[in-house]
Amino acid sequence: MPVRRRFALLALPWALTLGSTAFAADPVLTGEAAYGDTTVSEPGVVRHIRPGDLPPPFATRSASNSSRGAAAASDSGLQVPAGFTVTPFAEKLSMPRQMRVAPNGDVFLAESGSRRILVLRAAPGAAKAEVSVFAEGISQRPYGIGFWPTGNNPQFVYVATEGQVIRYPYKTGDLKAGGTAQVVVPNLPQGGHWTRDVTFSKDGSKMLVAVGSASNAAEGGMAGEARRANILEFNADGSGEQVFASGIRNPVSLLVHPETGDLWTSVNERDLLGDNLPPDYVTRVARGGFYGWPWFYIGDHPDPRHKEAPADLKGKVRLPDVLIQPHSAPLGLTIYGGTAFPADYRGNLFVGLHGSWNRAQRTGYKVICIPLKDGKPDGTYVDFMTGFVGRSGEVRGRPVGVTAAADGALLVTDDGSGTVWRVAYIR
Repeated sequence: MPVRRRFALLALPWALTLGSTAFAADPVLTGEAAYGDTTVSEPGVVRHIRPGDLPPPFATRSASNSSRGAAAASDSGLQVPAGFTVTPFAEKLSMPRQMRVAPNGDVFLAESGSRRILVLRAAPGAAKAEVSVFAEGISQRPYGIGFWPTGNNPQFVYVATEGQVIRYPYKTGDLKAGGTAQVVVPNLPQGGHWTRDVTFSKDGSKMLVAVGSASNAAEGGMAGEARRANILEFNADGSGEQVFASGIRNPVSLLVHPETGDLWTSVNERDLLGDNLPPDYVTRVARGGFYGWPWFYIGDHPDPRHKEAPADLKGKVRLPDVLIQPHSAPLGLTIYGGTAFPADYRGNLFVGLHGSWNRAQRTGYKVICIPLKDGKPDGTYVDFMTGFVGRSGEVRGRPVGVTAAADGALLVTDDGSGTVWRVAYIR
């Protein structure tokens, strides 16, 4: 049964003002108050972590607090704002991760655990999806999915695996690949962070691929980090490789803003500096930008494990747009372009926070909304979907991908319970 949540927006620290262009957010939690764990997360809480709020390195001991995935899907503890429902859209999946929506509304899903690409198809408003296998037998775990050429008539579905970018022939409406996989990029670095996302520039002329680092903080030096901790740029046929941006420890997901053309990424920062350092982040990515890893974090904050940073890098580290509580693990990104949610959600950014494994008290394990105005953030983010961790600390699920379905519902993959959740607005 659909679960209707009791949260009243006006009783929380922020409220939607229908017809306006921004969230009314008062008060906004800043400084130490912006931190916390899953017990103080609920829909409507607004946070703003600023570069000046960061504690010193090693202010707390680093922790190991591994999650235990949910044994079965359950919406009984999930929390969304008043007026919304959350129900399972597809279940019993093996590590469902990234999603992309085809121009005809089909939802393509990377089922990384089974090394398959699935298609979820549903009539507008339908509670459950019909699931088809588009491609299977992929040699490495798939994550990223992209359609090319951009526009309404793509001819290929691109899939990024740990070591390659491949593509399948496709025509609109196909539920099964139109041919065998063609290798586009044969030799992406392997080992360490394994997720590889793929997307295309707004005009379709360039392919962008995210490649995370092989290590936490290059403890063994940079020799093993060639072509890593970067966003790489290629032509659509895999030629012309160059570095689009660098110093990004683990850029998990990529998104090109449909209007501004800006490239966005979600970044999992380094570990072992303490519970509250350094923040993860979500940011627009500047061509040629350097984001600090491994020598600096969040601007010119030096990593104490690297005593001698290259002299020409100090002062050139770009600050990210939105700092996320450390160890939250932001993964999937989507711009909400639907019309089914209240007006203030439209054009804003939703992000899945996979959740911590290395913090004494769990953080993340939720979906957040980042308000944008003309495609630009103000640094704040709002808890939207919570309850993936129970009051006694048990993990019920772990959000990954987020996307807006053709009917305006928000879809959320959960690789803890093997579920795709559907969040709909009903009033």
